[in-house]
Amino acid sequence: MKKYAAELIGTFVLVFGGCGAAVLAGSHIGFAGVALAFGFSLLVMAYAIGPISGCHINPAVTFGLVLSGKFEAKDVPGYVIAQIAGAIVGAGVLLVVAGGTSAGYDPSTAGFAANGYGAHSPGGYNLTAAFVAEVVLTFFLVFTVLGSTDIKAPVGFAGIPIGIVLVLIHLVGIPVTNTSVNPARSIGPAVFVGGWALSGAAFASILYKVVVASEPLIAVRVAETALPSEQAERAR
Repeated sequence: MKKYAAELIGTFVLVFGGCGAAVLAGSHIGFAGVALAFGFSLLVMAYAIGPISGCHINPAVTFGLVLSGKFEAKDVPGYVIAQIAGAIVGAGVLLVVAGGTSAGYDPSTAGFAANGYGAHSPGGYNLTAAFVAEVVLTFFLVFTVLGSTDIKAPVGFAGIPIGIVLVLIHLVGIPVTNTSVNPARSIGPAVFVGGWALSGAAFASILYKVVVASEPLIAVRVAETALPSEQAERAR
């Protein structure tokens, strides 16, 4: 149960931190600030809960890891339920905070960092553009997760490139869809985004397996753990 609780907490932090930056401070920090908030949220969670659950905090990442043989399928339902629950709780708490001003807050008119296309896209992008952007950007995310947690990658540093690529993803994607690449993050405001994210994850996993098919695999949870020498130093 610890790993499921970790995924719930991690997704809560991602949604409250990233969407909270957009809802509460977006007019002050702009797209770049919101992108950094999402990236930093994922980065800190990678080190806070990575050794416990691998810090997927995204059904698309879990799906991609299963397809590439780096995660057991039996744990998928528990992970996805925990991720969705964490996202819903994070959005609910954020709504309470957003509504704490004298003017109040109406998510239906203010947007509430929802993902969408057409009239619901910050830049007015159509469905085709939104679909392509979400698939490609989810590919960026899952491929980076797979590569940075590979057995040849430096152990204990996976959170850094994963956090940075999430910043890049949001810098590109916010004007198009407000950026999802995560069905849990989108489950409340835009359920339809989930299919796009899973498509991108599958593409990333297939291409990754083609590139490193002969290499041994290492679990994400292990890759995000400190080196044995570093653990020994902390114990002393």
